[in-house]
This record gives sequence, C-alpha cells and structure tokens, in this order.
Amino acid sequence: MGWEDELFALFDDLEDQASALYAAERDLEVADRSRAEYRQVTLSSRLMASVGDEVTLGILGVGSVTGTVERVAADWLLVSAGDHAGHHDWVVDRTAVVTVEGASDRAVPEVAWSPLTRLGLGSALRRIADAGEPCLLHLRDGSRHDGVLGRVGADFCELVEGERRRTVLIAFSAFAAARSGAR
Repeated sequence: MGWEDELFALFDDLEDQASALYAAERDLEVADRSRAEYRQVTLSSRLMASVGDEVTLGILGVGSVTGTVERVAADWLLVSAGDHAGHHDWVVDRTAVVTVEGASDRAVPEVAWSPLTRLGLGSALRRIADAGEPCLLHLRDGSRHDGVLGRVGADFCELVEGERRRTVLIAFSAFAAARSGAR
C-alpha cells in the first residue's frame, strides 16, 4: 500500500470518527429536546388521547375505578364503568386522580381540544343535578354522601340526603368523584 492510499485511509478514518461524534451529539440533542418538549405534556392531555380506552384510575378517597374514558375536560373527566353492582358513570375531579393505568402513549395538546372541554366541574355536576337521579359523592377524605344533587354554585354543590331531605353543602375542593346510580 502506497503513502497515498495510507493518507486516504487516514482521512476516511477521521471522517468516520467525525460522523460518529456528530451522530452521538445529535442523538443527545434530540433526546434533550424530547425531554424539554415532554415537560409541556399534562395528565389531562394524556387522558384526552385515551378517550374510548379502558383505564384504571386511582382516585383520592375512592380507590381504584376501572372503566372507559368517555370525556375529558381541563379539570374533570367522565368514566363509564361496570361492575357486579351494575353500570355507573363517574364524574371525577382531575386533581383527585393520583394514578392512571392503561393510558394512551400519545397526548392531545390542549389547543386541539373542543371548546366544550373548558366547561368546569360545576357544569358536569349541574347535568347530574338536572337529571334528578341519585348519586354517591366521594370526598377526598374517604367519606361518602348518598343523595340527589340540588343546586350547584361556583365552588360547591348541594346534596339532598335521605328521607329527612337534609341538605349538605360540599365544597369542590373536598370533592373527588360522583358515581351515578347510587342507592
């Protein structure tokens, strides 16, 4: 092998090393950008991508609920669940959700959500109240209240309990979830 061949082999080797260093540096930059972008992903956006999927939620004051995600809003979600006690819909305060199993790997950014997703927890509870059906309210401390939702205020709801028709005011800050079909 002549000196020219050795020189070209050296240049090829240096070029290969430079390409490998560039690729490694680019991979690190892409990984860093991916991490930086993922910081923008919210739990609600992962749940939005899971609409129609079965998930298991760990909910403060309730425990585990397994069901199909039907609707997601910025601060609440609707889950349809069936068990030995029958079919129930759950309106869940998003901030009471502590774990999610079975969620989609994808996320739907909030800019892509329908304007209806901006409706707050009060709107979801007003629909339950309008239906006039019994429900079971679960609070974050683990207590439960069985009755019929009455009026819904800005940051609380009224629940009419029992035969004596006792009205209990429940602050949204204590609310974890409402299950349809109580009693």
